[in-house]
Amino acid sequence: MSQKKILIVDDSAELRNVLSLYMRNGGYSVIEAKDGIEALKRLEDTPVDLAILDVMMPRMDGFEL
Repeated sequence: MSQKKILIVDDSAELRNVLSLYMRNGGYSVIEAKDGIEALKRLEDTPVDLAILDVMMPRMDGFEL
C-alpha cells in the first residue's frame, strides 16, 4: 500500500517544518507550500489525500484555495 500524501500550506516555514516532521514520522508523504498559489501548482502535479491549510496567508489564503 502506498503512503498517503498530505499537503501542508502555511506561510510560516517553522510551522510547516514542525507539521511535516510529525506527519513523516507518522508514515505520511508530505508536500509543502508557502501560500495558496504555490499549493495550486503542487496540486497540478500531485494529488493528495489531505490538505492542512492556513486560512491567513499572503497572495491566496486558505479559504480562497
